[in-house]
Amino acid sequence: MKKNNLNWALEKNSDKMTLRIMGALSRDTLLPFLQQRDELLSSAELVGQQLVWELSEVNRIDSAGFALLGDFINELEKQVSSQKIHNAPIQLEILADLFGLSDWLKPFLQ
Repeated sequence: MKKNNLNWALEKNSDKMTLRIMGALSRDTLLPFLQQRDELLSSAELVGQQLVWELSEVNRIDSAGFALLGDFINELEKQVSSQKIHNAPIQLEILADLFGLSDWLKPFLQ
């Protein structure tokens, strides 16, 4: 996978759904993810499930990536039973601090 690519996969486990994000979550890579936003947000499989955002393979995140991730999390709050972020890159927490959103982000971090 190229460093400038962004890929994602939705994986169903017995007790949760895992959304695995891989690559750079940045303004240069967001268009394909954004174009599939409606598909992701309308997935019937997510309703009532625990959703885990797996970010261990995110190698870069910028303010645009943070904004999109925040938007997705906010929208999915209406559908899923709970959300957790696993293996958040340090840039995510730094951006949350810069935007004054650390208190918003903390409950999702694990």
